[in-house]
Amino acid sequence: MRGVISTHQKHGWQVWYESFCVCRQCLRSTVFILAESADGDYAYVHKKGLLNIDKAVNKYVKIEGYISPKDTLAVETPDFVPENIGAIFREGATCLATNCYNAAGTMSRLCVDLATVRMLPEENGDGLNAHTRRNLGLRLPWMFDKGILPDSLRDLAGCIREDGNDAAHAGTLRKADAEDLLDFAVVLLERLFTEPERLRLANERRAKRRTKNDT
Repeated sequence: MRGVISTHQKHGWQVWYESFCVCRQCLRSTVFILAESADGDYAYVHKKGLLNIDKAVNKYVKIEGYISPKDTLAVETPDFVPENIGAIFREGATCLATNCYNAAGTMSRLCVDLATVRMLPEENGDGLNAHTRRNLGLRLPWMFDKGILPDSLRDLAGCIREDGNDAAHAGTLRKADAEDLLDFAVVLLERLFTEPERLRLANERRAKRRTKNDT
C-alpha cells in the first residue's frame, strides 16, 4: 500500500477508502476500494490511520472493488431521482463508459419508461388506452400532446423510438446513439425530479428566512 484517502463514512463508523497499491510480484498498480470490517478493530484504525498500520490491513478492511474507467467516465445521476430509477441510470451510464452501447441504450430507455409511467392518470380516456400505457413510443407523444411533458423535449425524445428499439431488439447501437439516449434521460430526469425538488427546497429556505426575520 503506497497511499490511501478516506472517501466517505457509512453507519456512523465504517470509513471507506481508496488505496493505491503496487503488487510485489508484477509491480503493477491498482486503486482498491476498501471498507472497514465490523469484525476488525476499526476504532484502532481510526486512531492509527490505515496507512500507519504495521500489520496486514486485510484484518481491518475488506475489498469492495477497484477503480476502473467506469468510475472516472460515468455520467453522474441527476439529483433527487428515486432510488430505483437512479440505480438503473447508474447501470446505463456505466455501460456507456465501458463501451457497452446496446446495454447503455436499453437502460436509458428503461429510466424514461419508469419515470413517465408514474405520471399517467389512473383512468384511461382521451386517447389513453392500455396499449399506449405499455408502449413507451406511443406514451411519450400522448404525454407531449396533453402537456404532461414539456413540448421543448419532444424533438430530443425522437431517439427513444428510433435508438431505443434498436438497443432492445436489434442490438445495433453506436456510441452516438447511446449518448443521445442518455442525454434525453438526463434532461427528462432533471425536469421531473431535480428541478422541482430544488425549487421546493429554495422555497422552504425562503420561508424559514421570512419566519426568522419576523421573530
